[in-house]
Amino acid sequence: MENFGISKMLSDLGLKEVNNGASTGAEWFETSGEILESYSPADGKLIGKVKQANWDDYEKIMAKAQETFKYWRMVPAPKRGEIVRQMGEELRKYKESLGKLVSYEMGKVYQEGLGEVQEMIDIADFAVGQSRQLYGFTMHSEREKHRMYEQYHPLGVVGVITSFNFPVAVWAWNAMIALIAGDVVIWKPSSKTPLCAVAVHNIMADVLKRNNIPEGVINLVVASSKYVGDDFLKDKRVPLISVTGSVAVGRRVAKLVGERLGKTILELGGNNAIIVSQYGNKNMALRASLFGAIATAGQRCTTTRRILIHECMYDIFRDKLVAAYKQVKIGHPLDEKNVVGPLVDKSAVEAFKYAQEQVVKEGGKIIYGGHVLEGDGYEGGTYVVPCIAEAENHFHIVQEETFAPILYLMKYKTIEEAIEMHNGVPQGLSSSIFSRNIHETERFLSHEGSDCGIANVNIATNGAEIGGAFGGEKDTGGGRESGSDAWKAYMRRQTNTINFGTDLPLAQGIKFDMFEE
Repeated sequence: MENFGISKMLSDLGLKEVNNGASTGAEWFETSGEILESYSPADGKLIGKVKQANWDDYEKIMAKAQETFKYWRMVPAPKRGEIVRQMGEELRKYKESLGKLVSYEMGKVYQEGLGEVQEMIDIADFAVGQSRQLYGFTMHSEREKHRMYEQYHPLGVVGVITSFNFPVAVWAWNAMIALIAGDVVIWKPSSKTPLCAVAVHNIMADVLKRNNIPEGVINLVVASSKYVGDDFLKDKRVPLISVTGSVAVGRRVAKLVGERLGKTILELGGNNAIIVSQYGNKNMALRASLFGAIATAGQRCTTTRRILIHECMYDIFRDKLVAAYKQVKIGHPLDEKNVVGPLVDKSAVEAFKYAQEQVVKEGGKIIYGGHVLEGDGYEGGTYVVPCIAEAENHFHIVQEETFAPILYLMKYKTIEEAIEMHNGVPQGLSSSIFSRNIHETERFLSHEGSDCGIANVNIATNGAEIGGAFGGEKDTGGGRESGSDAWKAYMRRQTNTINFGTDLPLAQGIKFDMFEE
């Protein structure tokens, strides 16, 4: 592990050979669950181990979280924001080390690992400002000498379940906003990237200790579903659960949480497309298509999976895209000359291969890449050459999200056809059009345009900023997190009416005189 300074990175982040899997922020529990081993997809080497938490550990954490919520909700929101500000500052100190761990444990290239930690810093900065802007509304009452307004109160214990592809940023999107809202957080990270979660809690511990914040504001439970699974989803003590994962996972979460009338934020699959118009800037579209399709080796929910190209320029754009793919450097994610790292594990490679088999069976054609790389520098069998295929939108495999770098190219004749194809998939996360024709771009953004939660003009489908609410429609789940007014999901809304007069008029002019004074 001496290559790329990995041993030093692990030491800087306080990671041991064997780590406990349960924390209440500043304190760690001695856990007793089975050992979870984390291997790097970059070289197949063991990074470290985590002793998983069990249900008894979860119950201890829940008790502490419930107790601490009573304290935390009464801390003034700007003071909660000050703690979050310090968390952002602490992340700045560890940006390089944590970014390196994200890259090494998950497989995304180092620049993307750094970018992910920067997202954590950015949402902390955003949340600090939001802590002074938890606005309600006032409205006029129809009754004399009455005042009406709405306000927001802390919700309680918020559960956050994250996926491997953004092992730290998605926690921050949820946790930083939940914290300034007055909630406490229990984090259940992906079993594929447990060390990233342990490292984050190591970093946060110093902030909590020096501010004398009681245990239980931020909590960690590293556990497979064997130990903490459906019971977590069914737990009525958790009023809100935010989940990032597949559509299948989202359906199960929605069912189990919904049965107890709990709240969910669902961030599920994407099947994102770029429309490349004959009126667009071809070079910009080419660069956006490349970044959109191969960043994180195709393992982003906002990854570009379909390119819809106007028929008059299809052949030229296709050939230029293939030429660009041939220049892509693939290899160890911590080697900064590489722009594509490995897939997260061999099951992802199998899904990648299966998608190619299916697209050919359905009548499509592989025009570039698709094979697994072997030999020196490609240890672990998780490095693949990003694939480009010609396909049709109705293909069953195209309708699915394959979490790997496979890109489907299609032709269209009119903007109406392009939008229909674009929307003709079950998912609705992110979308983009490259065009300088205002009639096309405004139509794409209109009521009859993109049906996605994110719609872009002349930029890629991925690379969202934290200032906007992030999420999508249809099978993507409808959830929103991060910026804009997404904070409202982490609070309970209350309407208040105050009578400052001496009479008791009823709404709608109802007369109900029961007795004389």
